[in-house]
Amino acid sequence: MLAESSNKYVTFSKNVFIPVTNVCRNDCAYCGFKARHLRDAYLLDEAEVLKFLRGARHRGATEALFTLGEKPELSREFPQYKDWLKELGYSSTLEYLRALCELAVREGLLPHTNAGVLSYEELRYLRDVNASMGLMLETVARVRAHERSPGKRPELRLRTIGDAGKLRIPFTTGILVGIGEAFSDIIASLEAIKRLHEKYGHIQEVIIQPFLPKPNTPMCNETSPSIELMKRVVVTARRILPKDVAIQIPPNLVPLERLKEFLELGASDLGGISEVTLDYINPEAAWPSENELEAAVKPFLLRERLPIYPRFVRRGWYGERLSTLIERYSDEEGFKRRDVNCNSNSG
Repeated sequence: MLAESSNKYVTFSKNVFIPVTNVCRNDCAYCGFKARHLRDAYLLDEAEVLKFLRGARHRGATEALFTLGEKPELSREFPQYKDWLKELGYSSTLEYLRALCELAVREGLLPHTNAGVLSYEELRYLRDVNASMGLMLETVARVRAHERSPGKRPELRLRTIGDAGKLRIPFTTGILVGIGEAFSDIIASLEAIKRLHEKYGHIQEVIIQPFLPKPNTPMCNETSPSIELMKRVVVTARRILPKDVAIQIPPNLVPLERLKEFLELGASDLGGISEVTLDYINPEAAWPSENELEAAVKPFLLRERLPIYPRFVRRGWYGERLSTLIERYSDEEGFKRRDVNCNSNSG
């Protein structure tokens, strides 16, 4: 099944990737996003975020993807972070993040937040200003790459994903392939996601993401998973996951000329594509253009979606604060309208 309404389609969204802060309490052995030195650490201010948002809106994007280090206030390396927040007028990252989501909505974009492990109350606090949210499970295995990362404990991440289900938040999760897990761990991770979706029905998509080595990290000399292994994982995911859960392959992380092979095996989504920003998690991997994607997936047809998947649009799994934008941008099936003008303020 390659899309919710037709096996001809592969879906994607147009977004802007906003890296709110690279300060993080975790210290994953493969991560090139986290700041390692004070000179490299940052917290974007509202003017910087507004510039991102307006640039994206003028390019027709509908999604504001907010990504940040997990619980940066708990970072031992950068105690200065709390002072940076105070200088911006906020007492917590969560408070600031909500303000940024509200800013995105005012600018006509639908927020999708990926802030790491969050509690039930924290998810509820952000729910009404997010069209969808996300958290990579990565793996249920205890791997060496996560030894210095308290937020990568599988039970914590599964609890966050489950709490999102209790709150009826359309949710994106995924697995990271090649960080020291066995194939049996991949199966166990997919089955854990399946169980949560069967209980709450809130998982939109599962990302199958390959590990890519980053310079100056402990895993810089490790190798990425092979295309054949990635294809095997996609086949396994499609067998295990419920049919209404899409499988996403990030098109900037696999060879573009091999992308169609994953679609033929059951992948159905390409995630968010930004014309304004890098993939700050994988900055060496440039986003392909929409035209390049269109050529790469033939004979499949591209179909644009919102950050909230069509079935959740049809079910009304969104709050009043987002209803004007979602109803403006979505067609009768819940996909992105082809005739909509996103290059205008929401008012």
